[in-house]
Order: sequence, then C-alpha cells, then structure tokens
Amino acid sequence: MRKGGPLKNGWDKNAPDTARSEKLFMEMADLMVSEGWRDVGYQFLCIDDCWMAPTRDEQGRLQPDPKRFPSGIAKLAGYVHSKGLKLGIYADVGNKTCAGFPGSYGYYELDAETFASWGVDLLKFDGCNCNSVDLLADGYKTMSRALNKTGRSIVYSCEWPLYQKFKQKVNYTEIRQYCNSWRSFTDVYDAWSSIQAILDWTALHQDNLTSAAGPGGWNDPDMLVIGNFGLSSDQQITQMALWAMMAAPLLMSNDLRHISAASKALLQNKEVIAINQDPLGKQGYRITKDNGFELWERPLSGGAYAIAVMNRQEIGGPQTYRVDLAFLGNGLACNPACSIQQILPTSRNLGLHNWVSSFKMLVNPTGTALLKIVVIKEKRSLGIL
Repeated sequence: MRKGGPLKNGWDKNAPDTARSEKLFMEMADLMVSEGWRDVGYQFLCIDDCWMAPTRDEQGRLQPDPKRFPSGIAKLAGYVHSKGLKLGIYADVGNKTCAGFPGSYGYYELDAETFASWGVDLLKFDGCNCNSVDLLADGYKTMSRALNKTGRSIVYSCEWPLYQKFKQKVNYTEIRQYCNSWRSFTDVYDAWSSIQAILDWTALHQDNLTSAAGPGGWNDPDMLVIGNFGLSSDQQITQMALWAMMAAPLLMSNDLRHISAASKALLQNKEVIAINQDPLGKQGYRITKDNGFELWERPLSGGAYAIAVMNRQEIGGPQTYRVDLAFLGNGLACNPACSIQQILPTSRNLGLHNWVSSFKMLVNPTGTALLKIVVIKEKRSLGIL
C-alpha cells in the first residue's frame, strides 16, 4: 500500500468523448491554478478510461491514443507538475478496461513501471473483465506490490470491493492493507436519486465502512457531480456536506470552463474542505433517521464534531428540526459547553450552548445544514454560568 495522509482532491474526466485529449487536460491544469482550485487543496488532475490506444506497443507497454495524446503521458505529467499539480491515470485489473481497452492482467509489473516512468501520481484501478474473485484479489494485491516496487509515491485507488461484494463478503481490513482508497458502490451519476442511493447504502453498511477508514486508507463514494445540471442548489450542498462528513476523496467530475459561481464557491468552501481533510481521519456516520430528517456526526481533531442535518423530504417548504446537544458525540460533543458554527448553506455563528440545551435548524427540502461544534471546557470564563 502506498503511504498516504490527506485524501486526494482533484478533477477527473471520465466521459468517453472525443474531446478527451492532452489539450483538454492542459487547459484544466491551467484553470485549476488560475481559478484557485489548487490553492484550496485540489491537487490531482485525473484521466479516466479511454485514454489508451487499442493495442499495446511492440514491447508490450500501454500507449496513449496517438491522435488525442500525441505528446505522450510523460509530457502531460510534466506540464501538470509544472503547475504544482499531480496527474492520475486509469487502468483495469482484468483483460480489458470497462470501455474495452487493454487491461493490465498479466502486465501488472510492466504497467506499474510504465506509469512510474511517466511521472504518474495516482492510479485508479478498475475491476472490469476479471474472471474470478481470486484473480480479482490477486490482481489488486499484485499491482499494489508492483507500485511499491517502483519507488515512486503513487496513490492507489481501488474498485476491489465494488466487484467483490457480489460474490463474497468484503474484508475491508485486508483491502486497506493494499489500497489508499476503495469504491464499494455503483458509479455516481448527475441525479439526486444517485446521491440518495449512495448515502443510503453507506448508512446501511457504515459499521464496516467507518472502522476501515482513516489516514492512509479511505472509503470512496465516488465523484462530486456539483457544477453540472442534475442537482438543485440544495442538493449540491447536500453532496458537498455529506462527502465532507464521510471523509471522502473530493474528486470533481464537471467542466471547470463552464461552472457557475455558486457551484465554484461551494466546492472551494475552505471550512467544508477543512472538515473533509480533518487530520483525525475519522469517517462520519448517521446517528438517527426520523420524520424525513437524517442526523449525521463526525468526530474531528481537538474534540470537535461536525454535524449534518439533512432534510430528505422532496416536497413542500423548509422544515424545522430540533437538535438535542446531549445526544451528540455520546454526550461529549457539548459537555459541559460548546460553541456552534453553521458552515452550510451559509456561514453564521449560532453562539454558545450547554450540554443539556437544544436548538432548531430550518432546512430546505433535499438540503443539508452543516455545523461545527467546538467543546468548551471552561464555562465560567465565557460567562455562560
């Protein structure tokens, strides 16, 4: 497993269209710098499936499509690195990628060496076209060892549990030994129903997921689709807030050339990113689901907590939800007192509270209020006794 601290944040192009080219990725690298994405923590520029030529070269090496990447991946990596960014690439554990391009089966060490020689910083390793669970597991383990053998620090993003779970119980402890992040659920798409399905599945399996997550290894609920067309503004806030709560990699799938100001501000919200990147590395979890609302909490460093109040109702107007502070953090989140800051949908100070108090949040349908609670040990000095 590659050593790793912070989660990977960045931009990914995964739609199989003819516009995917070195020119596009260089343009995105330029925008990630000029529009402030790099400065708030988005580091990776990732190429998804369909970048390859249909066949390997005479030495058996993967090669990029000569029309769309005429300068080669190494030159693109150099350009990306010159911008203070990192380059990610896609490959597959099986005989072919999901789109039918050459897979890495039988070529794991060669492909790892190739990626390292090009200056690649992240490998997304898919699981299509693999004939058995044993071959799947062996392939992911072998590629992990091959990446380590190169001596280059390459983040290893796996889809191992996504393909394994249909045939046998997933051992997340084992997967964490080899991968830096792992997908367990189906691909996200630009629709509220997709976001809901990911959140529902995550909450249902959260005991297994949260115990595996931590610095160096993360559950990946898939990409942010904020800035596209399928989510309302409230739903975009919900995805950003809950991905921060889940300690998820923040990898955008959108067009930075045409993103709205509101979506850009949301994705670049430093307070939300700080929760996502909190060094304690604990993944958040749902603690209650009641009357159309869900309440999620996430322990943060320094004894603080992030809280998400999500309104799952899709009709009507804003609804009120009462938060009882004694219920949060097993009674420790506001004991004996705390300050509460609302981060989303807007930033505002909710003041000082004690552990037996409660407060009400007004939340739009399909929207989320994201809060940060900081415990105060010395009540008397703040005048709340």
